[in-house]
Amino acid sequence: MWTWYIARATGLVALVLLTATLLLGIAGVTRWATAHWPRFALGRLHRDVSLLAVAFLVLHVVTVVVDGYVDVGWIDALVPFVSSYHPFSTGLGTAAADLVLALIVTSLLRARIGLRTWRAVHWGAYLAWPLAVIHGLGVGTDSTTGWVLAVTLGCIAIAAAAVVWRGTRGAEPAPLTTGSRS
Repeated sequence: MWTWYIARATGLVALVLLTATLLLGIAGVTRWATAHWPRFALGRLHRDVSLLAVAFLVLHVVTVVVDGYVDVGWIDALVPFVSSYHPFSTGLGTAAADLVLALIVTSLLRARIGLRTWRAVHWGAYLAWPLAVIHGLGVGTDSTTGWVLAVTLGCIAIAAAAVVWRGTRGAEPAPLTTGSRS
């Protein structure tokens, strides 16, 4: 029974952290900085919050699979839309997690795959985030509880504002350094 509570909590915390990661990533790509928050600090914070989000995402997936409350197995957690438990919503969560996995792998291989390839895959974050939100709304057992719904809607509002801001500011890609493989 305790795993059910952990699964619910880690899913919601992962959403908040993924929202913060999205916001920090947008701030970085638009070269937002202040005297108190230089760009290098923003980049480091983006990486650290991303790692924390992934840790909560992994804990969420593990506790959902280990918990016997719903019938979700390891295959369901890795292959989208094969789960018998809310196949569409669970599949969206699995697809979002798979995209996050691709972001992790390409970030670890960034020096080998080149900046352009890394950036192309990193656009997947803009798809992973709404898939995760829809997953939570569709399969989350607490998604209609007042405070959970408020947190979810708050994340949606913050992410939407950040995406609109990015769209109006545009991206200022970092210059390619000598010797990069992009």
